Amino acid sequence: MAKILIDADGCPVVDMTIALAKRFEWPVLLICDTSHEMHRDGAETLTVSKGADAVDFVLVNRVKPDDIVVTQDYGLAAMVLAKRGVPIDQNGRIYDENNIEQLLHGRHVAKKIRQSGGRMKGPKKRQQADNDQFRDSLIGLLQTGKDPL
Repeated sequence: MAKILIDADGCPVVDMTIALAKRFEWPVLLICDTSHEMHRDGAETLTVSKGADAVDFVLVNRVKPDDIVVTQDYGLAAMVLAKRGVPIDQNGRIYDENNIEQLLHGRHVAKKIRQSGGRMKGPKKRQQADNDQFRDSLIGLLQTGKDPL
């Protein structure tokens, strides 16, 4: 059976995801490191040691085809796609083969700018519309088990 895996370190939609998963009878696994440890009713929690990308590697090793993965990490999303999972970000964007390369390239360019002393604008403040879009996209995935677009 497919499940939802959440890259739970700093994820703003954990509670909404669990509530929707319960409604559609999907199991949820939260994966976090020891500095972000959390437990929620309706979800299993797996806590891993702190370390660069520790959560990402544990998560990607657990992904099966058609699993939904909630993450804002483009690198993790690319690995999930390679394993035929369905990655979605906290704003409802569903990562796919049509957008992942551009997102990874943008991340690379931003890193180069920062390394050379440049500054990048941070993310904008989270709005209710972000939650609404996430909810709608996740419901579409949970109803069909695949990308609703």
